Amino acid sequence: MSTMHYRSLGRSGLRVSALSLGSWVTYHNQVDAAAAVEMMAAAHDAGVNFFDNAEVYAGGRSEEVMGLALQQLKWPRLNYIVSTKFFWGLDRDGEAVNRKDTLNRKYLMQAMDGSLRRFGLDHIDLVYCHRPDPNTPIEETARAMNDIIVQGKALYWGTSEWSAADIRAAWELCDRHGWHKPVMEQPEYNLFRRKRVEQEYARLYQDTGLGLTTWSPLASGLLTGKYSQGIPEGSRGALPDMAWMHAKLTDAARNAAVAQLQPLARELGCSVAQLAIAWAARNPRVSTVIMGASRVSQLQDNLGALAVLPKLSTELVARIEAVTAPLAQ
Repeated sequence: MSTMHYRSLGRSGLRVSALSLGSWVTYHNQVDAAAAVEMMAAAHDAGVNFFDNAEVYAGGRSEEVMGLALQQLKWPRLNYIVSTKFFWGLDRDGEAVNRKDTLNRKYLMQAMDGSLRRFGLDHIDLVYCHRPDPNTPIEETARAMNDIIVQGKALYWGTSEWSAADIRAAWELCDRHGWHKPVMEQPEYNLFRRKRVEQEYARLYQDTGLGLTTWSPLASGLLTGKYSQGIPEGSRGALPDMAWMHAKLTDAARNAAVAQLQPLARELGCSVAQLAIAWAARNPRVSTVIMGASRVSQLQDNLGALAVLPKLSTELVARIEAVTAPLAQ
């Protein structure tokens, strides 16, 4: 296993592992607290220091599972970074107009307290506004996020899947008022999803020092090749609430492109999945690539991408992109 390396989260002083572990879909649904302990321990042993989560994942239960795992692992608090994200609210708390699809001040302040309770922590390191909210002024959201940090409940804040224009507006508001600025964005980034990271955000890296914690390096598993014959039993795509992804996962043109990556992966002595993760991590704008895993062996396979990184020559990357770029968005 190659040695983990660490990158600054944008222009902040925080150092995050180049590969990190996320809990979307898996925690609670596929991974209980015991399995989470095993996987987080294996990730930590490999040098992973960032564990990504969100309020909405498994209706809050993903945070609870990760919190229980952290209690059992007893790591020093300085040794790991935990995130959460707010926007969709929790159905289990009942319907209410101010708790769903919003970034208003009332929701954010209460959502923060709810996450801390579920994690059993006194602060969360990174807190994201999980989607943009067109119905709340960016100034209200930015001020609430600043106040959460001033109160010591979070250390850094950022966005997920926001437009470059909205990120810039939030950053400039914070700059003007002397508030804590958004430090990071969490966009989807993989061989089939590139334009936002490589084009739309291009000016932000220099202008605001934006860092990226990217998700879905395997395009929800499409880049493993396992969906070439349909949706296999036991896969993430087979989960009941993933039915909306079936068309994307079984897309014939993209699965054909994945098949064309197989010989390139063989040249590198790796799997297509490792090649895809290494490709995402190769981008110097990416602070960390968030990986998902439902078992330790899968996590260790994904961590093998570290060994592939130095082998990705300019010529090889050009060959990879010749296959995938025509299908990328």
